[in-house]
Amino acid sequence: MLWSSSDAAKATGGRLTRNWTASGVSIDSRTLQPGDLFVALKDARDGHDFVARALEKGAAAALVNRVPHGVSPDAPLLIVPEVQRALEGLGAAARARTGAKVVGVTGSAGKTSTKEMLRAILSGQGPTHAAEASYNNHWGVPLTLARMPADARFAVIEIGMNHPGEIAPLARLARLDVALVTTVAPAHLEAFDSVAGIAHEKASIFDGLVAGGTAIFNADIEWTPVLADKAAAVGAVPVAFGTVEAADFRLLEARLCDEATVCRATRRGEPILYKVASPGRHFALNALAALAVAEALGADPMIAAHDLGRWEPPVGRGQRERIVLDIVEETYFDLIDDAFNANPASMAAALDVLIAARPTDGIGRVGGGRRIAILGDMLELGPTEAALHAGIALHPGLAAVHLIHCVGPRMRALHDALPRGQRGDWVETALDLAARARSLVDAGDILLVKGSKGSKVSLVVDALRKMGQATPPTEGSG
Repeated sequence: MLWSSSDAAKATGGRLTRNWTASGVSIDSRTLQPGDLFVALKDARDGHDFVARALEKGAAAALVNRVPHGVSPDAPLLIVPEVQRALEGLGAAARARTGAKVVGVTGSAGKTSTKEMLRAILSGQGPTHAAEASYNNHWGVPLTLARMPADARFAVIEIGMNHPGEIAPLARLARLDVALVTTVAPAHLEAFDSVAGIAHEKASIFDGLVAGGTAIFNADIEWTPVLADKAAAVGAVPVAFGTVEAADFRLLEARLCDEATVCRATRRGEPILYKVASPGRHFALNALAALAVAEALGADPMIAAHDLGRWEPPVGRGQRERIVLDIVEETYFDLIDDAFNANPASMAAALDVLIAARPTDGIGRVGGGRRIAILGDMLELGPTEAALHAGIALHPGLAAVHLIHCVGPRMRALHDALPRGQRGDWVETALDLAARARSLVDAGDILLVKGSKGSKVSLVVDALRKMGQATPPTEGSG
């Protein structure tokens, strides 16, 4: 049992129509499991319209602000003045009743990957609860808390933002023992006057720290002083990670292999070695931050470093796979699926992975394997978006990428800025490119697909996958 009706009513101040017990919490009738408490949030659509369906699917009860149309007044309901506030009440009550150490993760890039690294690290050292997918907004954070079992030892909460003033209230709700800022970079600039504003917003996660909590932040960025000053202002224990000499956790070397990144670092001067099962310098830094979190939580550092090696990027966030075109002829190409999100910082990190990757020569029509990038629009960048897109053409080492295809109206700026020999297709929509996926790739190539979710470049990923059979890259491939 996760929630009894009496505990839920006490947490929300609501009125019960009957008693019930719930084993989970859901906001989506499509994925609801029998025994879940269905929360009828109002977002793009009103969740009250789906209460009847949720109850038919076996929901234990529904959290509502009225008896929905077509639902009996004696159905199992918890009626509250406002559903969002009630969900926050559930989250606060769940946090209060657990002895778990709670970590909050934010940053302009790397939030979800780092959250999943922490899940891998901490699960080996006690019952660990972590946010599902990218549930990091005004409903995602309280929902994650409301789902937290009372016996959890660790919890990892991802906290994001689109506008000023969003992070601090969510961090306070979670009452964090440790707060991590992965990085600060141009993202959501439509809602901020400058990157400095983003830095201050990210730093506000430290407002949610409990007394004696730990603030972990990136030491390599321009905005490090903003983060350090905020940590000092709230009386947190500061821990810096990065490559600079002053970093408490300092990355000395990140060696990118075909399927992994092997890292050498120091922890307050003491040497540590760790591996991440995916290539990427950004993964190496985020993993180092995760190890700093583990130490702050009192986790065993050796076990943490070992279990970190089990982590792989979530779908759409840098996952690399091999698409086998012909088993008999042993022809294939490699695909890096990073199609879930994009901003200038994460775009640069993804290009670094592509640049370091090695195509396979001699198995395709062209003969030599190529590095190919398919880049979709980066959204919510505000008035400087054209310059930020065009600036990708100046990325160090980009000359190693043989061909760059551009998707979306904003990416036209990059297409125009590229050297003619590197300039692939420009298309208005991802569907235009997905329709001719077979013409984009040859055996031996390695392709990166990267863009904001709204650019829908995941359609190109799907089309490329359908060309063959997807498997993880083999050891020592490429």
